[in-house]
Amino acid sequence: MVRGVTTRVFIDGVPHEAEAAKVSVFDRGFLYGDSVFETLRTYGGRPFALPEHMARLERSAEAVCIALPAPCADVSAEVESAIVATGNPESYVRVIVTRGSGPLGLDTGFEAHPLRVVIVGPLSPPPAEAYERGIGVVTYRTQRVAEATEAAGTKVGNYLVAVLAMRNARAAGASEALIVDGAGNVVEGATSNVFVVRGGRLCTPPVEAGILPGITRSFLLRVAAELGLEVELRPVPVGDLASADEVFVSSSIRELLPVVRVDGRAVGVGSPGPVTLRLYRGFREKVREVMGLSE
Repeated sequence: MVRGVTTRVFIDGVPHEAEAAKVSVFDRGFLYGDSVFETLRTYGGRPFALPEHMARLERSAEAVCIALPAPCADVSAEVESAIVATGNPESYVRVIVTRGSGPLGLDTGFEAHPLRVVIVGPLSPPPAEAYERGIGVVTYRTQRVAEATEAAGTKVGNYLVAVLAMRNARAAGASEALIVDGAGNVVEGATSNVFVVRGGRLCTPPVEAGILPGITRSFLLRVAAELGLEVELRPVPVGDLASADEVFVSSSIRELLPVVRVDGRAVGVGSPGPVTLRLYRGFREKVREVMGLSE
């Protein structure tokens, strides 16, 4: 592979070329989605918010009773080493921990040996046009797999709902799907958190709604407070999307993306709004501050 556009996989700390990386068909992550994971990116070649991602990985694993196969500090060191060894200018990183291989069946009473996988590939963010003009999304009504269980709000490997939601989004020519729960509230995107702006006030669903507490979301809330923006953590009825001045989604890889169409209808004036753009600039400044990067 050409250096700078390399993908490598590290299984229990052992490096593999992407094409040669393999896990057992009896691994429960493969069989049942019995796993937890984190996705992060680099800035200046270094991982952003790695301690926060590792803390969330630990919380997710604890919630579904998977014992981490190594301390978080060791996994963090492995991630940093993997990024350096892969050598991309900027990288996408996925850290996966499965319950490991075991007998067929749903009983977890066997002697488990959790498996860890670190995938490092070249970062591929959305095109500049997505930030400049905004994206379209669709709404997708469903009950998420982990809803009303102790796994609510965790980052588990079973992503079937998100896969089906994104299939609907792509069929409609949209870039993201917003998940609407049984109560008619928008909880999050298929792979993002969601924010609504009305009358200059920023609103996003609370953690108590069962959302994944996004790392980028938490940084955006800090930036909003520093900018003096009024923030409201409350359920977001799907009808609020139609009356919103602005809508945007956030995630580790995409940062903050303006939403200008929901189910084919324009949001606000149909272009990225001033609060969204102000928050995006503030987030980028926060990244530079945290990472010690120059302009």
